[in-house]
Amino acid sequence: MKLQHALGGLEGLDHITPVIDVFVEPWEKRIFGIHTAMMALSSHLDESVPDYDIGSVPTNFKSFWTWGHLRAGAEGMHPFEYFRLRYYEKWLGGISGFFISEGYITEEELDARTAMFLEDSVAAAAPLPTGGNKAIDTQVVKYLKEGDSPMRPLEAPPKFSLGEQVKIKTISPGAHSRLPGNLQGRVATVVKVYEGAFTYFFATEDGIGVPMPVYSLAFQPEDLWDKSVTEPNLVYYNDIFEVYIEAV
Repeated sequence: MKLQHALGGLEGLDHITPVIDVFVEPWEKRIFGIHTAMMALSSHLDESVPDYDIGSVPTNFKSFWTWGHLRAGAEGMHPFEYFRLRYYEKWLGGISGFFISEGYITEEELDARTAMFLEDSVAAAAPLPTGGNKAIDTQVVKYLKEGDSPMRPLEAPPKFSLGEQVKIKTISPGAHSRLPGNLQGRVATVVKVYEGAFTYFFATEDGIGVPMPVYSLAFQPEDLWDKSVTEPNLVYYNDIFEVYIEAV
C-alpha cells in the first residue's frame, strides 16, 4: 500500500504547521484557475448533474477531468516526492502530466517552456493575457455556481442499516483510492445512511465508480491507534462508500 494512502495510521510524525495564506506564491492562483477551468470544460459534463451543453462550448479542451483525476495524479507520485512538495506543487505536477498524457503538449515542449521561464524572470512574472472567449467564460462561471453533483438516484436499497456493526474490507488501493489505509480490517458502527446514491466520476481499481450508498461510520480510537496517543471520550468518524464495507 502506498504510504500516502495510510498516513492516518502512522505515529511519530512531525507536528503540522498550518499555512494561513491560501496561496503562498502568485503562480499557485494560476494553477487553481487552470484546474477550475479544466473541470468546467470537462467532456463528461454532457451527462452530469446538472446537465451542461458542453458540446456547444468552443473549447480545445476535450478531455475528462475531475477532482478525482487531480487526486489520482498526486497519489501516483513517489511517496517521498508527495511529502516533499507543497500542495499546489503537487497540483502542478498532476496537471502537467495529464496534459502530456492527453497529447496537448509534449514533454520536450514543456521542458523547453520551463527552461525559458527559469531564465527570464520578467516573462515569468508577466500577467496573463486578457480577453478570451465569452462563451468559455460563461461556462466556467456557470460551473462555479452550479457545480457537478455526485448524487444519483438509489437503484438498490443500502446493504447496511443504522446502528449495525460493519467491517472495512482489506483491499489493494491500486493507483488511487478513497479508502484511508489505516481503516482496513477495522470494525465500526453505522451512524448515518446518506440519502440517495453517490457516484465517483471514474472507475478505480478498488471498486468505486458506479453510484452506490455512502455511510457515516463511527470508529473507536483505541481500535485504530495505541491508547497512549488517544484521548478520552473521542470518536472518529469517516464517510465510506458501500463497496469498501462488509458485514462483521
